[in-house]
Amino acid sequence: MPTTHAAVLGSPIAHSLSPVLHRAAYAALGLTDWSYDAHEVDEASLAAFLAGLDSSWVGLSLTMPLKRVVIPLLDEVGPTARAVEAVNTVLFRADGSRVGTNTDVPGLVNALAERGVTTDVAASVLGAGATASSALSALSGIAKGEVEVYIRNRARDAEVHAIAEAVGTAVRIRDWSEAADAFEAELVISTTPAGATDELAPSVPEQPGTLFDVLYHPWPTPLAAAWARRGGTVLGGLDLLVHQAVLQVELMTRRAPAPLAAMRAAGEAALAAR
Repeated sequence: MPTTHAAVLGSPIAHSLSPVLHRAAYAALGLTDWSYDAHEVDEASLAAFLAGLDSSWVGLSLTMPLKRVVIPLLDEVGPTARAVEAVNTVLFRADGSRVGTNTDVPGLVNALAERGVTTDVAASVLGAGATASSALSALSGIAKGEVEVYIRNRARDAEVHAIAEAVGTAVRIRDWSEAADAFEAELVISTTPAGATDELAPSVPEQPGTLFDVLYHPWPTPLAAAWARRGGTVLGGLDLLVHQAVLQVELMTRRAPAPLAAMRAAGEAALAAR
């Protein structure tokens, strides 16, 4: 039987847990003729990579720096992906057309719901990149009042406001020098690179709420560790990665529900081995 192909693309890509998660799903679903690999692809080589795929390919996961640059290469882009200007999933139709969607946003929503965070919560976001855009979209149905967004580069204020307006989330942008104030919110979503929030760890309050730190390696981050020591609820990057991957597996295989528990266990084991 011919092999059905899927993969994750990005640069760098060697650290990606996506192959571990998707392969665990295929094993649990009995899809022995499916493969899922990681490919080092940057902005300059993305178009050529897509052009070289044949009909055995069903989908791709995209990580940085490809989530935005892929959009002009697609035939159709879903409304959420269009609003946040980030495609993390490409599906290939039988006619060869390419459809882009975003599973980061519903993945965030589902991960928070798993921990009981569902609606009417005061929220803040650290960062202003693609994941922050997804966070703002996820918060459109969860946040109470304005979401405070803390950013380093104030030149991105207009971009953040535009994304927030597109996804229907009211925001107030604050300077990074005030980032410790973010911890007053019931929900804090940190979307910054490794090391960016380390200096904030001593500022975790006595009774913190919920922290969603989207990093998964190294884990825990100093901020997440400090938050847990204070008794707050902590979600990590693996929570987001698993929940968005579950949705990708369902879209690519057309099998639902995807095996969340098996995928999470595989991801935890892979991280523990690093």
